[in-house]
Amino acid sequence: MSENKVYIDPDLEFLIPQFLENREEDIKKLEKLLLKSKFDQIRIIGHSMKGSGGGYGFDYLTELGSQIEKAAELKNKHKIKKLITELENYLAKIEIIYEEK
Repeated sequence: MSENKVYIDPDLEFLIPQFLENREEDIKKLEKLLLKSKFDQIRIIGHSMKGSGGGYGFDYLTELGSQIEKAAELKNKHKIKKLITELENYLAKIEIIYEEK
């Protein structure tokens, strides 16, 4: 999956571990919220991910966040579950390369 290779400005290097840890926490929250059908809260997490992903260089996270947000608006449990799995797989295989632009 080519989107697993992410090129990031070295000035952001100290922020990336916490950013990725927060995405791992998002997965846990999303799974719990999905069990309770808390679609508004799922939508908020998706919206936040959509807004922050690109700012750190993670364009695919922005795309996943957008899809999670839309699926939550439609209350599509199956799609949300699929997207959570995609997020898990992406984070497990991500390759970060720090380089000047």
